[in-house]
Amino acid sequence: MTQSITNDGFMNQLDSLVRDFVKDQLETILVEEREQFFNEEHPELKQVKNGYYKRTLDTKHGHIDDLAVPRDRHGEFQTELFSPYQRRDQWVGETVTRMYQKGVSTREIGQMIEHMLGSAYSATTVSNITDVTLENIETWQQRPLKKRYSILYLDGTYLKLRRDDVANEVVYLVIGVSEDGYREILGFYVGGQESSLGWKEILRDLYNRGVEEVLLGVFDGLPGLEAAMKEIYPKADVQRCVVHKVRNAINAVRKKDQTAVAEDLKAIYEASTSEEAMSQFKTFQENWQGKHPKVVKSWEEDLNVLLTFLKYPSSIQRMIYTTNIIERTMKEIKKRTKTMNSLPSEKAAEKVVYLQSTEYNQRWSERKLRGFASAYQALQEMFETRYGKHSGSQTIEFSDIIPGTRDNI
Repeated sequence: MTQSITNDGFMNQLDSLVRDFVKDQLETILVEEREQFFNEEHPELKQVKNGYYKRTLDTKHGHIDDLAVPRDRHGEFQTELFSPYQRRDQWVGETVTRMYQKGVSTREIGQMIEHMLGSAYSATTVSNITDVTLENIETWQQRPLKKRYSILYLDGTYLKLRRDDVANEVVYLVIGVSEDGYREILGFYVGGQESSLGWKEILRDLYNRGVEEVLLGVFDGLPGLEAAMKEIYPKADVQRCVVHKVRNAINAVRKKDQTAVAEDLKAIYEASTSEEAMSQFKTFQENWQGKHPKVVKSWEEDLNVLLTFLKYPSSIQRMIYTTNIIERTMKEIKKRTKTMNSLPSEKAAEKVVYLQSTEYNQRWSERKLRGFASAYQALQEMFETRYGKHSGSQTIEFSDIIPGTRDNI
């Protein structure tokens, strides 16, 4: 116990020494800044020194009291280290925002900041710090987009949102794959219950922001979504998620038949041509029409939109017959909010999704999806057949000259 107290006392003393050192260094820089400002940058200004004023500043090294900031009588000098009303350096704001993005509650962040800095931050203060992101969200949601996207992945997930009470509300998400094979979250939309009408408005928004030419939309079986896609992008193909369809079929048959049904369905979607897939479907139909007619009928009705992927280059087929790409993204967003139980407002939900989206887009901008380099020419021909030649200038990338240099996930 005595040893613990001694160690705590030593650490507190060390923290104090570090803060004092940082304070001395900052004050030295501030004085040098003022001299540089008047003597070198603006010698025409008359310098009338007026001493110092005291202020506090939260830094990554701790909370600094009574920082002496030099001033002049006419208010000409202003330090570049921080703004006049800034009470925390950039590191603190970035740390708070990053913790919020990772799903740490505002109350827990306040406690952690107090532990690091020695000064308390209320949950409201933490929320206000993260509100800086709101200034960027509207601009980000309205940003112009590319004209061409080979693939649009559409999916929705539910988060617990508190308005008058707590209820599950949808987060719509759209991931686009550019004609060069790079992923990008094009937009997200929070609120209400998922519907085809909601998706139509979202697709219309994408079109108005510049997305005019799309080859393929990939999504699950929400009723009316295919019609919504076709209304906004009549020349686009539609691909229903095969993985969802297989999962639903297996859940609808007797347990003792599940393995056999799964194997017969696998033979359909792993076929290399449409003709082979249809042949495998005939086998599936013959095997299960008697025992599970509803499952067979459901596949027969949706077969056209389940096998669309076979019209596309083989190098990307496994990536476009399922919504796995967007589902992994959704899973990560939900993971970030899991510890929050419920989000206090629509604004809070938007902050979490926005921060996650911008992080993904930055990461994805450096990595091309596997298979798209070799599929590039075939996809260009599909674009030209449906929409005509590209009117915009085409950027030639190093990875296009030497295939495979960035062709990986």
